[in-house]
Amino acid sequence: MTAQLMTGTDLAKDSLDRSARRTRDLLRETGVRPCLATVLVGEDLGSVTYVAMKRNRCATAGIDSRHVPLPVATTTAELVATVRALSDDPSVHGILLQHPVPAHIDERAAFEAIDPAKDVDGVTMWSFAAMAFGHLGFASCTPGGIMRLLDAYGVDPAGRRAVVVGRSPILGKPMGMLLLARDATVTYCHSKTVDLPAIVATVDIVVAAVGRPRFIKGRDIKPGAVVIDAGYNPGNVGDVDFEGAMERASLLTPVPGGVGPMTIAVLLEQTVDAAVRHAASVAASR
Repeated sequence: MTAQLMTGTDLAKDSLDRSARRTRDLLRETGVRPCLATVLVGEDLGSVTYVAMKRNRCATAGIDSRHVPLPVATTTAELVATVRALSDDPSVHGILLQHPVPAHIDERAAFEAIDPAKDVDGVTMWSFAAMAFGHLGFASCTPGGIMRLLDAYGVDPAGRRAVVVGRSPILGKPMGMLLLARDATVTYCHSKTVDLPAIVATVDIVVAAVGRPRFIKGRDIKPGAVVIDAGYNPGNVGDVDFEGAMERASLLTPVPGGVGPMTIAVLLEQTVDAAVRHAASVAASR
């Protein structure tokens, strides 16, 4: 068996085109152009590159982007104040705080300063709760992108056993909630799980989001399973043993080119959603 690759590149392009059309329609009908504010603390090369990529995608879709660079010595209080000011700015519809932030900053406090109506990256506790309970809100972008990939490749999670390897509040935990909402039977695992290979061998869907290169071994994957590699490690290496997984899985995401493009696509979709909701709210208040 050789796995079919689940590439996100074309799917993300289609999403970008839809976001561009929706942006043009919104501007024509209401005069409102979606605006995404990006906040970056420090000059980590990877983060700088990633923010630049997101801003370039915004420009392609006709979405305004406002970049707020802050020095690495920024305090938690200063970052929170910056984020709150953007939350209070009616011309800003979405806020992205690039993570991780420097170790001396309370990242959760900074996330919680984001107005939930502008939390287009889906990082606040409010967004997580809304997603878990099926209420209107914004999904964490990478899990949201993974669900779109599953749909595009005809993978219905209903009734299937799934394992999410990773428990971060913006990837692993929301991923499990989204799968559960689609009627999958979900197991959470992590780097300290005892006998992880035995668990991986029993499931139909594997989502690797643990942040360790080649942590999931190909030999442990159930034949015919769907494998989503949400990891990205130095050297363009994911959390899954790619070569080994190719021989066992039915569907497999490459790294790069799989999950990554979908993360940005969802970010832009949700920025447009936020602008549409804002415009509707303003119109209703008149």
